[in-house]
Amino acid sequence: MTKVKRIETYDKYGHRCAYCGKPIEFKDMQVDHLTPQRMLYGIDRQHADCSENLMPSCRRCNHYKRAHSLERFRELLLTLHERVREIYICKVAEDYGIIEVKPWDGKFYYEKVER
Repeated sequence: MTKVKRIETYDKYGHRCAYCGKPIEFKDMQVDHLTPQRMLYGIDRQHADCSENLMPSCRRCNHYKRAHSLERFRELLLTLHERVREIYICKVAEDYGIIEVKPWDGKFYYEKVER
């Protein structure tokens, strides 16, 4: 990927992860394919690296999304609070008010802001 394309992707949402909205440094940004490359292989390979399909991502979001479709990624996040509550140490932390586990609203950062 060219440096120009990386800079364009980085600037897309104000130097924030398109998914969680966390500020990211250019050196830490990972470029995610909104529609995974594997889903476009042999169909529309040219679309894979077009600007509309490239999203600035923090390492955690890119790792968690992996090669999932956007809707599968959304489903995983919508049920994450339920899966976290199954972890014993999280139950203890919640009982003591150390953490608050709540459902996610289902909207990615890029869906909440205008470019």
